[in-house]
Amino acid sequence: MKRLLDCIAATVLLLILWLPICLLLVITKYHFKESPIFKQARVGKDNQLFTIYKIKTMKTIVQSDGATMSDAARLTSYGRFLRATSLDELLQLWNVLKGDLSFVGPRPLLPEYQSSYTVEQNRRHKVMPGITGWAQVNGRNNISWDRKFQLDIWYVDHHSLQMDAKIILLTITRVFRREGITKAGHATTEKFNEIVTQHIEGEQV
Repeated sequence: MKRLLDCIAATVLLLILWLPICLLLVITKYHFKESPIFKQARVGKDNQLFTIYKIKTMKTIVQSDGATMSDAARLTSYGRFLRATSLDELLQLWNVLKGDLSFVGPRPLLPEYQSSYTVEQNRRHKVMPGITGWAQVNGRNNISWDRKFQLDIWYVDHHSLQMDAKIILLTITRVFRREGITKAGHATTEKFNEIVTQHIEGEQV
């Protein structure tokens, strides 16, 4: 039932929003002078990899050694606007239609984080990841990684259609209020595997 509802909602929204999405892609291409679509590997249900699609919010800038510049250096005011309004997420409707994502579920994370998970944390992959989720409406990027995992696992154990409806309504409220978009002191949020490494190094000291 959830998959059927996801497909119907994604199809309807894509039919309604295709023109605004195309307009945003044109503006984004003009602003960044490069492809307006951001593509990245993420981990889905049962630890299967898929490609997530977003409207680009950062410039592609590399250092002389080939390393990518920090998020703070690449994030523009236009990109901040897209993130604050969640307009950059609109392309994920295609992921929902493909079956990579649901509207509601734990947010899909980077493959490089997998080796840092505990067995309990890895349980978040027992359900389909989502565009929004229980952690997103309870702090989004402005809460600790431990808290995000606690909320994700709670959702895995308690999810239902009624719960999903509640999360969608709360998401709409959070988007209008522009809450939890960034982690304090960061352009976006800190990486999970870097936090784990810092914790291990701290224990060794």
